[in-house]
Amino acid sequence: MSLAKVGAVVLDCPDPHTLAGFYAGVLGGTVVDEEDWVELKVPGGPVVAFQTAPEYVPPTWPSPEGSQQFHLDLTVEDLDAAEKEVLALGAKPLDADDRARTFRVYADPVGHPFCLCAC
Repeated sequence: MSLAKVGAVVLDCPDPHTLAGFYAGVLGGTVVDEEDWVELKVPGGPVVAFQTAPEYVPPTWPSPEGSQQFHLDLTVEDLDAAEKEVLALGAKPLDADDRARTFRVYADPVGHPFCLCAC
């Protein structure tokens, strides 16, 4: 028996409303807006929440001196089609040149790394 279950994955950011909009464009779901906390409720998945962090500093990727802190692996059917969509939503490529791999790495609009995976 588990001690706990995942209630939400929470990302710090300067503007939770904007970042929730980005991830709603990527994952679908419903945005539930509160003052300094915004939740994205995705059918069949955990809640992705966004909280205000006025002094937010994005992680550096890759960086031997620091860590990513965390990242999301997002499973997709078609890497090329998904890449086109996330770039249009404001993602930035971090490591997406190797087209033979089954994953590509991007940063969301405030710098959190995430992978699109055809795994």
